[in-house]
Amino acid sequence: MPHAPEPDEDDLDAIAPPQPVFHVEQALLGALLLDPRRLGDVTGIAADSFSTAAHAALFAAIGTLPPPDPAEHAKNTKWLDRVLATGRGQARGLTASYLHTLVQVCPWPRHAPAYARMVEAEHARRRLLTAAERLVQTVHDASLLHPVQTVLAEADVLAAVVDDIASRFPPRAGVLPRTPAPPPAIAPDHTEAVEEEQLLLATATAHPADIDSIRWLLPDDLTLPLHAGLWQCLTTLARRREPVDPVTVLWEAQQRGLLDDGSEPGVVLRLLAEPAGSVEHWGERALQRSLLATADHTGRLIEAYAGDPANTPFQLVVGARRSLADIGTVRTRWQHATGTVPPQRPRPAPTTRAGPPTTTAAHTARAARATR
Repeated sequence: MPHAPEPDEDDLDAIAPPQPVFHVEQALLGALLLDPRRLGDVTGIAADSFSTAAHAALFAAIGTLPPPDPAEHAKNTKWLDRVLATGRGQARGLTASYLHTLVQVCPWPRHAPAYARMVEAEHARRRLLTAAERLVQTVHDASLLHPVQTVLAEADVLAAVVDDIASRFPPRAGVLPRTPAPPPAIAPDHTEAVEEEQLLLATATAHPADIDSIRWLLPDDLTLPLHAGLWQCLTTLARRREPVDPVTVLWEAQQRGLLDDGSEPGVVLRLLAEPAGSVEHWGERALQRSLLATADHTGRLIEAYAGDPANTPFQLVVGARRSLADIGTVRTRWQHATGTVPPQRPRPAPTTRAGPPTTTAAHTARAARATR
């Protein structure tokens, strides 16, 4: 992140970061110092809307102190001295020379409402960026006892931030962010996912009557293209009420061109001939991974949008809502799979994280658990 002055830095006016919002904040504060009555025209922001602790402290001080008499304010600096003393309680590096700088850099005090709107827009972008980062971090938190529930709760918090921004900056139709989507995340070792998907395919081949019970699982939920194609073969054969066994699935795979990538028929037959556990168990595991992957992609996409200062709040709202819709689609399928309909609302308190990261168990141990 760009450098921002710390509260205890002395020469604040010499360390201004290059971001335009820093200069906007200076102009707004300068306008309020010149004409404190302009504070009544400023809406939509609070002290935490500012990008630095010093600016936040000054704005809070201006809002706390009663405004001076205009005639007296024009003749002396008594009110400015009180603002400085109050602001130093939160940012001790504030100096009288910095207040003088703020007054000097303000082009037009009457433009204070416009400056405040710009500060509000930048604060909205920072809030969205923070919420998206938290979602991505939650997806990758291996200590979570209930990863799906916690990630969905974090997605709801992000959605609430988007809704609040939308209430302040109603989106305009058709205005999408210009930021390109980030590249796919580098997947960690997915050996466990591959093994469990193989068990899903083999078990579904052995028990095709159970395939209809997990219609909420889609081919795209599987991590490998071959596995996705084989699942489509299985669901197609089951829907047609045709015989299902490793040989018929292999033939269907050939008809669909799934073996064109070099997959050996013998390997596919062996993959489909080692069932264990239940179709529902392995299907739910695959759907959970798909949901977490979708949340990760959504969070990183919104991060990219919010990290681009060229995007307006209108664009951020439209882009974020479209991205969050992907999570909503998988959430609905997850609810059908688990029979749960959790409330979608921001968390009232931080999520409890406990327990060590889950380790990958042996193939036979996972199969045994699935049969219980």
